[in-house]
Parts: sequence; structure tokens; C-alpha cells
Amino acid sequence: MLKDLVLKNRSYRRFYEDVGVDCQTLRELVDLARLSASAANKQPLRYILSCTKDRSALIFPNLAWAAYLKDWDGPSEGERPSAYVVMLVDKELSANFNWDAGICSQSILLGAVEKGLGGCIIASVNKPGLKKALGIPDQYEIVFVLAIGKPKEKVVIDPVPSTGDIKYWRDAEETHHVPKRSLEDLIIG
Repeated sequence: MLKDLVLKNRSYRRFYEDVGVDCQTLRELVDLARLSASAANKQPLRYILSCTKDRSALIFPNLAWAAYLKDWDGPSEGERPSAYVVMLVDKELSANFNWDAGICSQSILLGAVEKGLGGCIIASVNKPGLKKALGIPDQYEIVFVLAIGKPKEKVVIDPVPSTGDIKYWRDAEETHHVPKRSLEDLIIG
């Protein structure tokens, strides 16, 4: 059921790095994005797939992880994603791509969950550094990087506390807690 996939689709930031994700799997995930809705059907998104340690090693240092976790610099060796999908926009096709980026990212991540994987949409990217590292032509702009792998952490949904604090956090057992507003708080009429 779709709700089960949505509930399992958390922003995972620690992975079993030694569990690989092959390029065919990444192609299948991007195919889900290809089949998703696109504003004015312009289909301006393009993708760079990384399923090798060498290419992933070029991507990882250009990412920032979990802004709310001030004492954490990101996954340590052995807990890094085994694959990435770098989402680009072809600026010659469309300047209005934000809807597409969200829709396609969600399609990719739901597909990953269905395959027993997980991921995280990373918007905090050193775009000039990554563009140089991967040799991305100027025609393309980096939108997001999707980290993909077999999750190594437990992520749970909690109600937003009475203080209204929506910041995610980790407990002493390293369980990642994500406060979510209630349905009653979201529906206003």
C-alpha cells in the first residue's frame, strides 16, 4: 500500500556502505522519475548516476548533512551512501523546474523504499565543487543530490511537542526522531 511506502520513506543519513546499489537499480529509479508529472511536460531534469566507490568519493565531500544536528558532520566511513543520483536541470529547456524536482525526487525515493533501500534529498551542496568534480557542462544546474543505500539507522515519527519545535533529533541510542504536525493542524477548512 502507498501509505506503507510513505511511512518507510524517511530521510536516511546513515547506510550500510558495503551494501552496493547497482547502476541498473538507479536506472530503474530514474525511470520512475521519467514517468512522473512534469510542469508543461517540459521534462527538463537530467541525472548523473553514481554506483561506484570512485565516483561516490567525488560526490560525498561536496555535501552537507543534517543541519539540525550541530554536533554531527555527516556519515562516517562505513555509513556513507553506496550510490547517488545527482539531479540536474537543463536550463535551456526550462527555468521553472521546482515542481518537477520535488515530484521526481519523491518518485525516486518511494521506488528505493519499495526495493528495500532508502535515501535522502540533499539540497545543501557545494555546487561549484561538485560541478567541477563531475565535469558537468554549464548548460546544467545542480538541483539536488539524492543519497541512496541500505539504511543503517532507525527513523521514527513523533508528534510535534507542545513547544512547537519541529527540529529532528537523535536520542542516546542514535534513533533519529522526526516531529510531524497532526493532521488536524494541517487541515484548516
